[in-house]
Amino acid sequence: VQLQASGGGLVQAGDSLILSCSASGRTFGNFAVGWFRQAPGKEREFVAAVRWYGSVTYYADSVKGRFTISRDNAKNTAYLQMNSLKPEDTAVYYCAARFGYSNFAADYDYWGQGTQVTVSS
Repeated sequence: VQLQASGGGLVQAGDSLILSCSASGRTFGNFAVGWFRQAPGKEREFVAAVRWYGSVTYYADSVKGRFTISRDNAKNTAYLQMNSLKPEDTAVYYCAARFGYSNFAADYDYWGQGTQVTVSS
């Protein structure tokens, strides 16, 4: 499956953004989708994930209550709604897919190219 992340940008603290992850190729609905982020000089970290059927989601503690992951299998697209953004959310955000849930980046087989999110204070 090929993934393409989009929707990043430059925003101020407290603003919202929604990222999209569009998929093509293999049946998107068979895959769990995860969002990860990587800030300069830091390891890639887990942000959120959603199982293939969409009703079970997982979040990193740092984004819980502010970010919401969702998916629309009919549109082959997953989303990350980000509210109350903070400067520490600044990073390149990647979407990824695999069979079955995981919060480890190394477990994911398919990756999008990343989209930059910059939050100014």
